[in-house]
Amino acid sequence: MSAPRSHGEWLAEQPFTLVLSAGFFGFYAHTGVLLALEQSGLRPRRVVGTSAGAIAGGMWAAGLPASQLAATLASLRRDDFWDPTWSRQSREARDDPGTPLGLLRGRKLDELLATSLAEVGVEHIEDCPLPFAAVTHELRRRRPVVHERGPIRPAIRASAALPVMFGPVRIAGSLHADGGISDRPGFTALADDERCLYHHLPHRSRWPRLSGDELAERRDT
Repeated sequence: MSAPRSHGEWLAEQPFTLVLSAGFFGFYAHTGVLLALEQSGLRPRRVVGTSAGAIAGGMWAAGLPASQLAATLASLRRDDFWDPTWSRQSREARDDPGTPLGLLRGRKLDELLATSLAEVGVEHIEDCPLPFAAVTHELRRRRPVVHERGPIRPAIRASAALPVMFGPVRIAGSLHADGGISDRPGFTALADDERCLYHHLPHRSRWPRLSGDELAERRDT
């Protein structure tokens, strides 16, 4: 009787897609999978990320080594992304006055993305050495949207725009928020028969999990 195949052997047999789930500020936890893949010489055919997964997966797909990404994300402190919207400077320097506010403006997160992505010279999703897709939630239509082309920073920012904490991001005239609202795993970006390695970050909140339609119903009541 032959020994069961390892995960590495299974992944090496055929092309696979790496899917990184949403997970609040758990983006650093995804870097362990990225490091393991690099050390094993396994390269996915493409990367799909939602929220925290879009941050880690997007920068890795753009060409940042997993070790550098792990060091950067693990070293983040509150001051690295803390830019509250109630400060006068934030109110006066809003990028889009017509966009609803969150507790944080999101400019520092954007600066982190800009600095990291500039190192590898990637500005658009289609420029990534490894094909990448970010999943966001479109607020007006209350549905998940897959971004495989266009500027990469707004797509990642929108995918990680956790409601209340960050305001939504306007992309092509529509407001987009955290992809985990309607598709926490990011499976919207997959074909029915697509082979994938899925890394899930558990949801530990005590609050009930609601779909996009349920959130809209509560908002309207």
